[in-house]
Amino acid sequence: MTRLHQRLTVVFLTYNRIGELLHTLECMIRLPEQPAMIVVDNASTDSTPEIVAKHYPQVKVITTSRNMGAAARNIGVQQAQTPYVAFCDDDSWWAVGSLERAVGILDMYDTIAAVCGRVLLGDEEREDPICGVMAASPLPSTGMPGPVLLGFIACAVVFRRQAYLDAGGYEEKFFVGGEEELLTLDLVSAGWHIVYVPQLTVHHYPSPQRDNPGRQKIVLRNALWVAWLRLPAASAWEETRRLCRSAPNRQVLKAALLNAARELPWVLRKRRVLSQQVHRMYRQLRAEVVGKLPWNDHN
Repeated sequence: MTRLHQRLTVVFLTYNRIGELLHTLECMIRLPEQPAMIVVDNASTDSTPEIVAKHYPQVKVITTSRNMGAAARNIGVQQAQTPYVAFCDDDSWWAVGSLERAVGILDMYDTIAAVCGRVLLGDEEREDPICGVMAASPLPSTGMPGPVLLGFIACAVVFRRQAYLDAGGYEEKFFVGGEEELLTLDLVSAGWHIVYVPQLTVHHYPSPQRDNPGRQKIVLRNALWVAWLRLPAASAWEETRRLCRSAPNRQVLKAALLNAARELPWVLRKRRVLSQQVHRMYRQLRAEVVGKLPWNDHN
């Protein structure tokens, strides 16, 4: 296999999960493709930078001054010196051959900003249910290497670096939870495609260190923000009503609405309505896949 050190950088995002990160790095170090690697440590307090430097001196480690959530990935992308960037969480890693295949696809299709891989969960290698949703995307995909998407899984995607940077990367206010949607809409609005390629494989062992009630509030808040940052007013109201109905309980709904409302001035300043074409894509997906998407995100 061709070494990818000059073509692709893998950016890992971690926060206080050094045990899982070391296992993930070991899996990635063994890949014959040998991509460049950058760990972005989100201000961990478990000595992550020192331990990684000791065990894997070939891996570049960047430490943030505070926990920036998903937006810390932006720093890793900025520091990368390769045309393509793959993302990993500290509990996920790419299968042999997948990164080389992703590079080949991005080299061949210059309108694709990102390719999303198939995710296998745990020792059982059970396919993540979201993969079935992506595979059944109703969006026109003629001439593409897989179904065209209006979304992706943050820990299972390979990006064209410049497209990611030009779109602004992840919004820091979103922290972690459904942060992919705004970036997706901005990429597609700029004329890029995002494609699901099931021949690319990611292994994911979801960490038990999760705050599910807290995550649900953030996911709902972020979805409300996306609606009002990008959708026409009528669609934004429609999506708001749908999101309120889908909240797991009143406590989560109340917290999400309050948190979303606090940033209303920011939302109004940053509001940029989608083109009719992208809005049609959005509505087509909503009509066909609402109810199929799992509430929890994949970080």
